Amino acid sequence: MAKKLAFPDFISKFPPVKMPITLGEVDHHVFGTENDPLSDALISEFIHPLEAVTPDDEFTEYIPCFGIADTEQFIALVWWKAELLNYEYVLATYTLKGEIIGHRVIAGTSAKDGKVYRAVASINEEYEISIAEGVSDDGNMLFDPSSSKTRFLEILVSGEIV
Repeated sequence: MAKKLAFPDFISKFPPVKMPITLGEVDHHVFGTENDPLSDALISEFIHPLEAVTPDDEFTEYIPCFGIADTEQFIALVWWKAELLNYEYVLATYTLKGEIIGHRVIAGTSAKDGKVYRAVASINEEYEISIAEGVSDDGNMLFDPSSSKTRFLEILVSGEIV
């Protein structure tokens, strides 16, 4: 009989990091070289229940990035998910027992209909998240100013992401 994975096994893959931090297009390279990969069993147990019913294909990859340090009433983790033409940084919050509180895509890059959509996130010491996003044509690194906008999220003391 297979051993059921415990939540501490999952969170041990996410080194605690003090805020502030910014997540951009290439930061996953650092996390991928410094952090141990997630096993298929950990992904199935703790990430797949959060996602839509569409199963991963053989090209989907997950990289643990970090845990937000110094949270007392919840655990906040960030991982990078790579799919074909879609790359996302996902923030997920859990109770101390490992029950999901919430999750959101906070940054990433995707290509669709000849346009590249990009979002960069900054998380400050108060767990406020600023997300700058925009669109560029043909993979150009410059955003079209008319498509650029900033969104704001926050992690409440309860762990909710609003």
